[in-house]
Amino acid sequence: MGIWLLNNFTTLTLAMLLGGGAVLVAVTGTLLLRRRLARLSHGTYNDMLGVVLSMYAAIYGIILAFVVVAEWEALNDAETNVATEASQTAEVLRDASAFPPAQERRVTVAVGEYVHAIVEKQWPLMREGRPDPGVTNPQVVKLYQVFQDYEPRSESEKVYYEQSVTTLGEVAQARRTRLSDSQQSLPTLLNVLIYGGALVMLPLTFLYGIRSLRAQMMFVISVAGLIGVSLLLCLSLDHPFSGNLSVSPAPFKEGVLAQFWQ
Repeated sequence: MGIWLLNNFTTLTLAMLLGGGAVLVAVTGTLLLRRRLARLSHGTYNDMLGVVLSMYAAIYGIILAFVVVAEWEALNDAETNVATEASQTAEVLRDASAFPPAQERRVTVAVGEYVHAIVEKQWPLMREGRPDPGVTNPQVVKLYQVFQDYEPRSESEKVYYEQSVTTLGEVAQARRTRLSDSQQSLPTLLNVLIYGGALVMLPLTFLYGIRSLRAQMMFVISVAGLIGVSLLLCLSLDHPFSGNLSVSPAPFKEGVLAQFWQ
């Protein structure tokens, strides 16, 4: 559900849905309670509610901070890994210039097919949270086959051949990490704490009585808006390859690899 929302709505639209929805619930709930339980506006239970809200807000804030920091680090790690994979792929292409023209062409063709398969076939699946390793398996096998079928002759070729094979192994490792990153999401327990906690905290603000209706509206709206934006941030960062804040395949179109997109 989260991936579908991220891929079908802009961040601004989701902010309006989550933030606006939370504010609407807060305003409606407050007005209904003030009408049915007029004594709440006199602050009858404020002493008790103040303590409960303070404790709950502190605990909920710590959980939110932990989740946001963890998800932000995961997003940065995913971006770094994609950039590393692209750089290593480009390095294989650069090292191929040390081989005879025929072998260099074979490496160039194989690398080009791999890069196109990643961006055009695998990336859309990663955005949907269902990456398929099989989409790029033929291109990876071909890359390995190109080096397995070649026998370096000069000492220079042997050095670059060994370096290329080593780098190719690092590309394969970065590819596995990228596919794993595209499937990551918050554990069920943390989802329950984040979204369930919001459902508990928001109604508590309705019960905190303030004589001035305007002042109480400002209070509940500010809290509801903060909760809505926090939920949007958690949702956006939860899936690093989905939505407007997703990791971009741009590194596979830059530098030496740009020649495959001209």
